[in-house]
Amino acid sequence: MIHTQLAAAYSGPPAWTFGRVFSSWQLEPVVLAITLLGTVGYLFGVSRLRRAGTAWPVGRTAAFLLGMALWVFTTCAGLGVYEKVLFTDRAVQSVLLLMVVPLLLAMGAPVTVLVEAAPEGRRERLRAAVRGRAAQVLMFPLVSTVLLIVPPWLLYFSPWYRLSLTSTGFNILFHVAFVLLGLAYFWPRLQIDPVARHYHPLLGVAITVAEVIFDAALGFVLVFGSTLLVPHYWAELGRPWGMSPRTDQSWGGAVLWGLGDIAGVPFLVALIVRVIREERARTIEVDLQLDQETAAAKAAKTGAARTAEPAALEPEEGMRPWWLDDPNLAHRYGPSSGPS
Repeated sequence: MIHTQLAAAYSGPPAWTFGRVFSSWQLEPVVLAITLLGTVGYLFGVSRLRRAGTAWPVGRTAAFLLGMALWVFTTCAGLGVYEKVLFTDRAVQSVLLLMVVPLLLAMGAPVTVLVEAAPEGRRERLRAAVRGRAAQVLMFPLVSTVLLIVPPWLLYFSPWYRLSLTSTGFNILFHVAFVLLGLAYFWPRLQIDPVARHYHPLLGVAITVAEVIFDAALGFVLVFGSTLLVPHYWAELGRPWGMSPRTDQSWGGAVLWGLGDIAGVPFLVALIVRVIREERARTIEVDLQLDQETAAAKAAKTGAARTAEPAALEPEEGMRPWWLDDPNLAHRYGPSSGPS
């Protein structure tokens, strides 16, 4: 009887299935507008760069387009349809929007496209903005790390989570803000795009480890905590199918914990590869500098030897002919000797 009443009051999507993640769709106008304009602008900029003779890697374009497509899929496909019905669904969205979508977009080097494809006068202003004080503060390792670590905690332990379930505006804010905050982290960490200041990639590895720890802490709290978030919302929702809200929250915490760590692996690999490449480049540079210094020293030594006056050949002490010192023969071979 209670189950029948809940089913009658429930007005959300039908029971979740894996197939409906791909077959169910909804319209998210703000994300669609941003991704459409961003994609067109990016492709236009790449086209201008290539017409100007700049070689642009196909992999960067593919990464950017994949990031835009994943952003649309995360908010408009089944993940978006069930985002207000399942806690676990929202957790998957959080990881994808904060860590995967921004990583792909940053790998596409959109700032480089924006700066280099701009008109000459605007290009210099954009470069100055990237090197400006605001950019330096935003890209400072501690600041960018906070921008990645804090949002999930802020979402779930502030009114934002409840508002994202009940308010269209706050839900759109979640869809957009998580991607922008993730970009603010991955941009200076990857350093594919121009940055205000270069930091050694090993620093990014250390920050990634710290981020993994914070993800684990958040997942631990949600999995083993005794408090159910927004219990009144779940009671009013009356979802008649699937797991209970408390079990759903535990699974969502596990997703934030596990999927967050898995999502960080590609970034960690990219940082390690960058460390290896930078060390190889530095080794080559040092070897080249040493070779140049050695060649210059040899050239200087050879030039000095050629320009030096030849010294008179004098017999060294201890090498004087013995007959010059013999009293019986010296008068014959001495300097004053002559024909008798």
